[in-house]
Amino acid sequence: MISEKLEGEPTTVTSFDPTSFLLVPAKRFEDLRVGDIFRAPSRTLTDAHSAAFQTVSADNHPVHYDAVWAARHGHSAPVVHGLQVLAFTAPGATLFPHYIGEVFIAFTELSCKFLKEVHSGDTLYPALEIIELSMQESNGLVTTKVTVFNQHRELVLSGDHKYLLKVAKN
Repeated sequence: MISEKLEGEPTTVTSFDPTSFLLVPAKRFEDLRVGDIFRAPSRTLTDAHSAAFQTVSADNHPVHYDAVWAARHGHSAPVVHGLQVLAFTAPGATLFPHYIGEVFIAFTELSCKFLKEVHSGDTLYPALEIIELSMQESNGLVTTKVTVFNQHRELVLSGDHKYLLKVAKN
């Protein structure tokens, strides 16, 4: 129920519940399935993205910003920071945290392999796929395979993440 404010009347709507204002319906650990996929929107990297990450990370290796140095060492262009590419696999870049709602406890582990160089102008397509659901004491452990593809359909990063979630108490 949405109402218009009339002069002198309050604008509070008592039927609105902010705790139910969700992007997607929340799932419990028990609702997740092996094979569920959570994609992040594609993103085309720019020089500004690389410069911002270089500033935040303090990684000032010339392979990341000096085209002449990069070419002299066999690269077609400056290489985007690997950790910047890995950041695109953050669960929060996908709808995953929205699906699990209030049951998230911790991001406990990650691994990755950098398989191809990424350059400014590349478009990245990150995704998380649930590959295992198990119990860890009284909590649920979700293992996802993470992938990042580029616009050429090349896999540029692969790895795994693990998240600890609360399990519903019966």
